[in-house]
Amino acid sequence: MDCSDGVNTDRGLRDRPGADDGGKGASPRASHISSRALFRGAELLHIEHDGQTYTLRKTRQGKLILNK
Repeated sequence: MDCSDGVNTDRGLRDRPGADDGGKGASPRASHISSRALFRGAELLHIEHDGQTYTLRKTRQGKLILNK
């Protein structure tokens, strides 16, 4: 797994049947990215999804909050 840039490029974990679905046999596609790589020093991030804008923010306690 190479996480040097914050992105997990290990396809072995992603493509293994049952890896993330509780053993049901489906093979969901997933990717991993560190919050540090995602925020790149910012405290607030706007995410567009299906025509809606969501706000992801870091709290002072280091938690993440997602608002519509």
